[in-house]
Amino acid sequence: MTGLDEALAEARRRLQAAGIEAPRREAALLLGLATGWSRTEQLAGGRRELSAGQSARLEELVARRVRREPFAYLAGSREFFGRPFLVGPGVLVPRPETETLIEAALRRWPDRGATLRILDLGVGSGCILLTLLAEYPEARGVGVDTSAVALDWTRKNAQALGVADRVGLVQGSWGEAVTGQFDLILSNPPYIDAGDLPGLAAELRFEPQDALSPGADGLQSYRAMTPDLLRLLAPGGTVLLEIGQGQAPPLLAWFAEHGLAGRSHADLAGIARCLELCRAADADVPHLY
Repeated sequence: MTGLDEALAEARRRLQAAGIEAPRREAALLLGLATGWSRTEQLAGGRRELSAGQSARLEELVARRVRREPFAYLAGSREFFGRPFLVGPGVLVPRPETETLIEAALRRWPDRGATLRILDLGVGSGCILLTLLAEYPEARGVGVDTSAVALDWTRKNAQALGVADRVGLVQGSWGEAVTGQFDLILSNPPYIDAGDLPGLAAELRFEPQDALSPGADGLQSYRAMTPDLLRLLAPGGTVLLEIGQGQAPPLLAWFAEHGLAGRSHADLAGIARCLELCRAADADVPHLY
């Protein structure tokens, strides 16, 4: 049997040696996953000892984290806009900067009773689309993804959040398999240049690479989806797109050339993270844009 303090110290040492930020905090979190003990119970543990099963579970979790597997995959969920989303291999982990799209949508439609038709291109875990369906109980949505695995995660999260009866899921590329028109179209597409991936956090190796990068040119996804945006956006509708650092100027120019007027919104780090677009004809209508 292993004592609680000894287990924490060893986990912390291994995490620190692997370059994990905040190893003390993560060691406590991993211990909680392995044992079910809260942080308060850990601090008050005294001479508490781990069972053989708990020790084995902690060893497995620490070993996976030392290999830099995302903590969210180990925990099985990640909070996004105040709600837990189930995640695991095959789907991107929701990130705080993506909440910039949610905030922009809430500003655009302050009436939570709005009967919006929402489309999410590249729905992934469903964190964007399902959050908005939870925020707008009269809205209905469609989520599209090329990955059947990602759509399974969206389906699980829709059930968990109680919005499954208001969402349809489509496997396909961008909006090619979608018909109709939508008041709000959103996307967090792959936007990292392939050459930049090796210099990013090691945890990204475990996430689906085609959901992170479209290839050598990080702007490729936006160009590919443009015809579908133009076809599917309802009159007076809005498009919200997550973008990478430095991408706002070229993308605003691109969309302007294709009849979509736009502006950018910064995330909490001050980085232009969200493009808000509308048809150029709607840009002069104050309540629309």
